Amino acid sequence: MAPTQVEARLPGRFDRVANVLVMTVPLLLVGFAAWRAWGGALHWTDLVVLALLYTASGLGVTVGFHRLFTHRSFKTGKVLRFVFAVLGSMAIEGPLIEWVTNHRKHHQFSDASGDPHSPHEHGPGLRGAVEGLTHAHLGWILVGDAVCEPARYSKDLLADPIARFVDRTFLVWALAGLALAFALGFGLTGTVAGGLTALLWGGAVRLFLLHHATFSINSLCHYFGRQPFATGDESRNLAWLAVPTLGEAWHNNHHAFPTSARHGERRWQVDPSWWVISLMAKTGLAWDVVGVAPSRRVAKLAS
Repeated sequence: MAPTQVEARLPGRFDRVANVLVMTVPLLLVGFAAWRAWGGALHWTDLVVLALLYTASGLGVTVGFHRLFTHRSFKTGKVLRFVFAVLGSMAIEGPLIEWVTNHRKHHQFSDASGDPHSPHEHGPGLRGAVEGLTHAHLGWILVGDAVCEPARYSKDLLADPIARFVDRTFLVWALAGLALAFALGFGLTGTVAGGLTALLWGGAVRLFLLHHATFSINSLCHYFGRQPFATGDESRNLAWLAVPTLGEAWHNNHHAFPTSARHGERRWQVDPSWWVISLMAKTGLAWDVVGVAPSRRVAKLAS
């Protein structure tokens, strides 16, 4: 995708159909996996593959797509930029540049007109709340409300050969994540059946869990939880969601300090994504890590 291409594009029919399939097929397969597990067909190898690929692709989204590419919270070398871009693509939450573009737009218009996925401004009362949360969680994806404007929001990535290549080859990495699940299962069990059940758990179940953990940031973390910092929007910290989102649920912290590599501002605020970045920094694999000065933190506290 070149920087001179059309600035804004609406998702086409193919994109809408693909989005619906990506949302519904894992859900159906989760039901099948639960039925198989009830019948005793769940093995430890399947859970190992699920845990490994959930963590790897999840960090691809949180450390890679979000903190590295969207907010430029730290810098790293070309190899790790490529690795994080590929891992994030394996989560099948959309191509890199589109993901970054929509998220940067969200920050510009957070919970106001123009926000791609705010749960607010959908009418009063219980009905408005339900419609808003549904829209923010996955409705905006299914109905194709997102408008991708890379030339406005992601000029830096359009000029980045690594980002452009991974974005252009998104389908390859999406399928590679599924193939890796099968390969790990086959390697651990030595059987095709083991590979197929690992594909079920490390593929469909992983995608279902990871997608809805990510979507919960857009919906739940803009509706429920605490607001220690004054941000001018409805972003909130939701402690119980911190582990499955690998630290992203400290969302009010993030909106207060968007470029900070650390979302769990307090020591007790679990933030596995920050642990990874911190370890990279200590080993020289990451540098120019953005933090928050104590004076800024105090100044931003809600009264």
